[in-house]
Amino acid sequence: MTQQVMLRKTKGAAYQPVTQLKFVLVMGLGLALLVGLVALAIFQTRNADRIYPGVSVAGVDLSGLTMGEALIKLNTNFSYPTSGHITLTDGTDRWVYTPEQLGLSINTIASIDKAYRVGRSSNSLRNLSEQLNTSRVGLQIDPETTYDQRQSYARLQDIARQIDKPVVEAAIALNGTDISVTSGQIGYSVNILATLKQLENLLFSRQEGIVNLVIKETKPEIMDVSATAAQTASMLSQPLTMVMPDSDSSVGPWTIEPPDLAKLLIFQRSSDPAKAGFEISLNQPALENYLTGIAPAIALNPVNARMTFNPDSRTFNVIRNAVIGRALDVEASLTAVTEKFQAGEHTVSLVMKTIDPAVRDDTTPESLGIRELVFEDASYFYGSEPARLQNIHAASQSFHGVFVPPGAVFSMADYLTDISLENGYAEALIIVGDQTVTGVGGGVCQVSTTLFRTVFFAGFPIVERHAHAYRVGYYEQQANGWSNSNLAGLDATVYVPLVDFKFRNDTPNWLLMETYMDGYSLTWKFYGTSDGRTVDWTTTGVTNIEPPPEPVYHEDPKLAEGQIKQVDWAVEGASVSVYRTVNKDGQVYLTDAFHTHYVAWPDQYTYGPGTDISGLRH
Repeated sequence: MTQQVMLRKTKGAAYQPVTQLKFVLVMGLGLALLVGLVALAIFQTRNADRIYPGVSVAGVDLSGLTMGEALIKLNTNFSYPTSGHITLTDGTDRWVYTPEQLGLSINTIASIDKAYRVGRSSNSLRNLSEQLNTSRVGLQIDPETTYDQRQSYARLQDIARQIDKPVVEAAIALNGTDISVTSGQIGYSVNILATLKQLENLLFSRQEGIVNLVIKETKPEIMDVSATAAQTASMLSQPLTMVMPDSDSSVGPWTIEPPDLAKLLIFQRSSDPAKAGFEISLNQPALENYLTGIAPAIALNPVNARMTFNPDSRTFNVIRNAVIGRALDVEASLTAVTEKFQAGEHTVSLVMKTIDPAVRDDTTPESLGIRELVFEDASYFYGSEPARLQNIHAASQSFHGVFVPPGAVFSMADYLTDISLENGYAEALIIVGDQTVTGVGGGVCQVSTTLFRTVFFAGFPIVERHAHAYRVGYYEQQANGWSNSNLAGLDATVYVPLVDFKFRNDTPNWLLMETYMDGYSLTWKFYGTSDGRTVDWTTTGVTNIEPPPEPVYHEDPKLAEGQIKQVDWAVEGASVSVYRTVNKDGQVYLTDAFHTHYVAWPDQYTYGPGTDISGLRH
């Protein structure tokens, strides 16, 4: 029992110091809390209308300041918008603006209000935390700013107007022979949007600095045309002369003088991407027209050889050599002139192409289907004066050795030489209107009449034939010299180019014509291959005979006074129709008719000036 009581006493004594310690601690904490609350109350009371300590705007400390004081201090110490400097540069020129000029401004009232609201929210605990943290470590507040991008954009546009340059391609032009050159220019343009991004980085960070303008540079494709101008000057320094090849001076040369040459020059961009510039060429359509214009003067038609046929050996004998034709090769010449002129040459040979005749000197009869004499006929003209004989011979030689292609229409006008003294003709009596006069070529119609009859009796189709105005005795003569009226209506006249005689070679082979004059006869031969055709013909003979009119007298200044000369003899007028039937392979191949009306023709006389002819007229 005694031990137990002692134990309890010992226990109670041990816990008394602990209780006292707790009391002291509680009292101390309470007192500290009271002191803190009192201090907080004092702090809040002191800053009731002031910005809490530690609050700064844009680096300006506004601790403990009323809003009015803070406004003054912030306006005084924060001047970035109005005094900051932003420099824009293109590397050469500089443009300096304040942030305010670029559209940046600060709202100081809003910024002060923002600073004042720190620690004054509706959440007390949050307010206490902000007040304590701000006092201890401070709080930096960004100012309330306004940015009007339009002002920055407008400033950059002003600068761009000073910097921007359009790209200019170099150019060359001609005014007559004067050469004008435009130099190339590099284009510059300010990229406003890209520059704005850099500018705004400085403004929003409230820093001063330099902004390099973003400038797009565009180089022209052609910067310099001085080489082209020099080449052009060289091209126009002398005429362009086109000549025949192989020193042939029979025609040409053709010269284009510099003023006209300049009109033909064309400047074209180079087709080679690696060689930016201009190429000079000649106006192809215009030059082609020029070449086409001179082509007829250059052209030389091919001419068949003229030959005679030897029936025994069946070979040809060349009596006139063939002529190789030529023609201007316009396309090849166009290329040659262009290329050589562009290469700096001013004398260029044109390009020819040769044209072989159908009948060359080495052509064989077999190749043309000429194997035999197909037909021959003759006309007679006894009593013709020497001048008329000379003309018949000269005209007939125009057709000696001439070939007629198969299917072709032969025209006397194509082969008859010019009726002139220079071509071997003489002056003889010819019919002009209603008169028989002396003129060059009288007797040529004897040749056309001979050909007409040969064609008629050979059975070839006659395409064009014209009769004489009146009956001519020569055209009705027989081999014995006697007149045969049955030959009336078988004459033909030619008067190139108005009156012609034409026939068609309707066989599949060539025809060779040979003419032979023997005294007062002219024989016309056709060589070829006979197809067996035969000719039947009839004539009405002369009908509707009309007596000749009274004689006609014409004054001739070449005759002496009192001299009278008869130049033509009276002939009765008449009509005649000739009918022909050509048979082949036992059938009628063709039929035709030739109707002729001859006018009555008077005796005609010429007399010298002053001659009394009153007694001669009835």
